[in-house]
Amino acid sequence: MFLKELVKIPEEKGRINQTKKGKNCYVRYLLEAKYYPDKKYAIPKFVNIGKVADEAGMMYPNQNYIKYFGRDELSEDHSSERSGCLKVGAYIVLSELAREMELKKILEKRFTSEDANLILDLAFYAIITENFQGQYYPYYAFEHPLMTDHMKIYSDSKISSFLASVEPNQIQGFMNDWNCNRDHDKRIYVSYDSTNKNCQAGDIDMVEFGHAKVDKGLPIVNIAMAYDTCNEQPLFYEQYPGSIVDVSQLRYMIGKAQGYGYRNIGFILDRGYFSKPNIHDLDHADYPFIIMVKGQKSLVRSIVLENQDTFEKDRDCFIPKYRVYGKTVKRTLYASDEKDRYFHLYYSNKRNALETECFEDKIAAMKDFLDSLRGTKATISNKYSKYFNLEMHKDGTFICASEKNNVIIEELSLFGYFCIITSEPLTAKEALEIYKSRDTSEKLFRGDKSYLGADAIRVYSGESMRTKMFVEFIALILRNRMHIQLKREEEKMKKKPNYMTVPAAIRELEKMQLIRDGQGDYIVDHATTKTQKAILKAFGIDANVLKKRNASLCKELNDV
Repeated sequence: MFLKELVKIPEEKGRINQTKKGKNCYVRYLLEAKYYPDKKYAIPKFVNIGKVADEAGMMYPNQNYIKYFGRDELSEDHSSERSGCLKVGAYIVLSELAREMELKKILEKRFTSEDANLILDLAFYAIITENFQGQYYPYYAFEHPLMTDHMKIYSDSKISSFLASVEPNQIQGFMNDWNCNRDHDKRIYVSYDSTNKNCQAGDIDMVEFGHAKVDKGLPIVNIAMAYDTCNEQPLFYEQYPGSIVDVSQLRYMIGKAQGYGYRNIGFILDRGYFSKPNIHDLDHADYPFIIMVKGQKSLVRSIVLENQDTFEKDRDCFIPKYRVYGKTVKRTLYASDEKDRYFHLYYSNKRNALETECFEDKIAAMKDFLDSLRGTKATISNKYSKYFNLEMHKDGTFICASEKNNVIIEELSLFGYFCIITSEPLTAKEALEIYKSRDTSEKLFRGDKSYLGADAIRVYSGESMRTKMFVEFIALILRNRMHIQLKREEEKMKKKPNYMTVPAAIRELEKMQLIRDGQGDYIVDHATTKTQKAILKAFGIDANVLKKRNASLCKELNDV
């Protein structure tokens, strides 16, 4: 479909050409030229972006033009132009969740109504397309209903300018309002974790070289999030320079938690946050903690060895849900510690088998490597001398290696064990259940990188990065609620279907469409499938609710 408005034919040397077909001449845009070594030539990939007009240098654009060049050259008269086939299922679910969680109401306290709607549209876009690149937003908006007034489609340049225009006090205001609605008296456990994102932009202050989770040789920015495991909701997030390590950031997050009014909370932390200063800061703020430590670590190694063979086969210590045995021991954490801590020891047969196999593979690989060095002059790393007796000639020639049996046997004896340390008296079962509740927050981070297209920062100013992170936080709130409600509905089912995950559910919901009939009015394309009904049920959307929402959308679209 070509728009009726004329635009200039783009001038991109080597990427724009014209091809004649019948009586018409079309403008093509080169996307890529893939080289095939076996054929020794490249095959170009073109896309049609418009039809040449009679007026010299002008053309009638289509939606591909909008996708790759935006709407800047188009008049406002075309802001309502949209596809004759709109995907509405995922939009209906997300807009219902946003309404239930009062996100729009909270956003409108700090933003204009139109900006609040645009923020929600951008969040929906990130969730539905698993992408957050502004240049593709107009293409998404062309095929979906929108929250904006009259479903106005904004250009990618408008999105870019909006991201740069949001003030820090607006974002902080929302965070205050969002956390103000929590029950600050009820005991909750907060899972706190962090990740980082790559960025190549050189003018963002927070982007620095640091300890990347996946090191691509690029500077990074760190993102941390606090997640309420009891109510299963993200509470707040923070971003800080890439050179700052996680363990040193915790005390500042504790200050933020106090600033948001949280008093009766405990923190669930992974082993990366374990340090004496952090334990002191948590004690000083009177925040209890739950933290994981591996069984081989020197901190708990002696405790595991002391308690070996006292609980690993005791059925009274068995925790069926997780197929592990557990026992609790009271100790101090370090010599100057003034409080008793609770060391919850666990043993898993499955974990033992996996860790043992990995370790045996590691020892075998090390032995093969050492055997390959026989008779050569070599400098051998200390990691080998930990497990092997190395025999060297006085001239530096490596002769042979033999296993340190006692060291290897002791290492093997510690496999299958892990430890959770708590500051409050809990049973081994209670501590494990609370710690396992942080799985959702870990999935939330994976969702941010994998399903929101947010593994890297694709903006070029600190202001845009700040707003983009904020929109991602809104998207994570909504996507997390989708995940929770789908999981709860799945638990009620006898069979576990493969469509009750967020990505699969969105793919099914995107098949629900409104089409434009011969009169130019939108109507429902077809009946709802059994799978779609099962997904919608998870969100409390039955046939009557769906009928009303579709009718409302059709009326709004037809009015537009």
